[in-house]
Amino acid sequence: MSAQPGSVGHGVAHGAPARNSVGVLTLAALGVVFGDIGTSPLYAFKEAFAGPHALALSETNVLGVLSLLFWALMLIVSLKYVVLVLRFDNRGEGGVLALLAYATRLTRDRPHAQAAVAMIAIFAASLFYGDAVITPAISVLSAVEGISVATPALERWIVPVTVAVLVGLFAIQRRGTGDVGRLFGPVTVVWFASLLLLGVASIAQTPSVVAALDPRFAVSFTLASPAAAFIVLGAVFLAVTGAEALYADMGHFGAAPIRIGWFGLVFPALVVNYFGQGALVLREPAAVENPFYFLAPEPLLLPLVGLATAATVIASQATISGAFSVTQQASRLGYLPRIPVRHTSESERGQIYIGRVNWLMLAFVVMLVLGFGSSSNLAAAYGIAVSGTMLLTTALIVIVVKTVGGRRSAPVVALLGIIGLVEALFVASNATKILAGGWFPLLCGLALFTVLTTWKAGTAVINAEQRRSRMPLADLLPQLAELHRVPGTAIYLSADPDAAPTTLLHVLKHFKVVHERMLFVTVANEDVPRVQDRERTEVKVLEPGHRYQVTLRYGFMENPDVPHAMHLLERHGIRVDLASTTFFLGKTSIAPAARRGAFTWRRALFRGLQRNAPSAVEYLNLPPNRVVELGTRVSL
Repeated sequence: MSAQPGSVGHGVAHGAPARNSVGVLTLAALGVVFGDIGTSPLYAFKEAFAGPHALALSETNVLGVLSLLFWALMLIVSLKYVVLVLRFDNRGEGGVLALLAYATRLTRDRPHAQAAVAMIAIFAASLFYGDAVITPAISVLSAVEGISVATPALERWIVPVTVAVLVGLFAIQRRGTGDVGRLFGPVTVVWFASLLLLGVASIAQTPSVVAALDPRFAVSFTLASPAAAFIVLGAVFLAVTGAEALYADMGHFGAAPIRIGWFGLVFPALVVNYFGQGALVLREPAAVENPFYFLAPEPLLLPLVGLATAATVIASQATISGAFSVTQQASRLGYLPRIPVRHTSESERGQIYIGRVNWLMLAFVVMLVLGFGSSSNLAAAYGIAVSGTMLLTTALIVIVVKTVGGRRSAPVVALLGIIGLVEALFVASNATKILAGGWFPLLCGLALFTVLTTWKAGTAVINAEQRRSRMPLADLLPQLAELHRVPGTAIYLSADPDAAPTTLLHVLKHFKVVHERMLFVTVANEDVPRVQDRERTEVKVLEPGHRYQVTLRYGFMENPDVPHAMHLLERHGIRVDLASTTFFLGKTSIAPAARRGAFTWRRALFRGLQRNAPSAVEYLNLPPNRVVELGTRVSL
């Protein structure tokens, strides 16, 4: 079954140089894609035997937890994401919002299904933000906690050092990851090699733990202590956090390098290290306090802390960049106001920076570190958002498979149903920790979901009102011929290419003149990641030499640049001199409520978002001294 008709099948990112070999892309993927899941050994196994619901340390429990860890990685990451989900791309791009665009296209003739797809995807994206602020906090904090293992007297410095590392990490985001990115792959390779070697050395001393590869250990552990197994699933799930990154980042590297990196190095390193930690606590029960760091010989402990800190910074970098990408995609799909994005690399278009998101995330991350104080406390808040996102992604994939596959989809849907059931158990297990910290990502998710859907609903109201007062452009053109013409070029930007722009109607009402040459420009957001320059412009001649209708097409991962697009019109025989051109923009807002009602607060929220949204001038990269903006207000 082919799941991506029309998608890019070359296994590389859009815009990536063709000379990039699979080996180079695999090394790069190791440095970005696997950072989050690759640092889970710092805390995942430990959490099963820590906290108020800690398991008793016994051989049966250790082998049961190891078996659950192995099969969770096998089922959720290897089977679902690496083997199956990476097949479902939106013309080369992955992630829940790219999947939303793809599923929306498939369900275009089924409005109810389309609405359900949108709600599922937007809530999943909202939960992602909760994950995006917790990942840097728990990852860096768990790495720095190794200081107390090496030198207990330095324990009081864990939180200050963590905050300092995080502030430095967010401060350098504006510089981009172009230069630092070259170091990510090699550092991560050293990290996974260290995981592998530490695990092998420990397993060699207690080889009996290898028996936990048998799924019967997981089954017998669950049947013997179902309540304990249900609770410990929350800790086991920490081992698969970061799996969404495999899908979200496939557009940068392609599916093949991600699969090679996972099965060739990452999966074996993670499994061996978890089993090494299990072997260690069976030999030395006291090591359960921090089994990852106790794996290392004492002389190598401080270097391992440094390496772990570097690895967690890389893991944090991946989620921060992911938050930038999700924000940009949400804006392109109409769920957020226009947001200016700065590209930080000339060669990697996926490397972007959004200042507002960056500093807001830093504020939340620092509050989490100061508020929770340790990785064990943060672990309670971590799983619920990620498990919810995974379950919602599975639901979206099921919808896509059933729409695309027909009868052939039955086996895949059945498999996804089994995986979805397992993920639902993870959600339920993590839900037991809501009061202990799981409330935070849920609160973040609900808040973001409210913002995203409010903006979408508000803009839908404005668009509907504009459609009701719509005047066809074709009806207006004959009237323009009778008016006095002034020198220069006027560019009217409008969302509807067939309707007369409201700004033009205002100009005619107040000034009763038109420019000698007029371009009616519509910026169209396509449900593909990027559009090539040769396909960007579409021109319809309304009056030769004087009136043109222009459509500019941009993918949802691109930043519109209208002045640059004006130069592209030369191939259509239209030369635009920006020095003698005036851009006319319209802005429509919703009037305040005349009296309070059940949803008055949403109207106020929309108005607040609109007031604080970046201007269209900045979003479209227009020259400010060549812009005239006219506003209208909608009363409901």
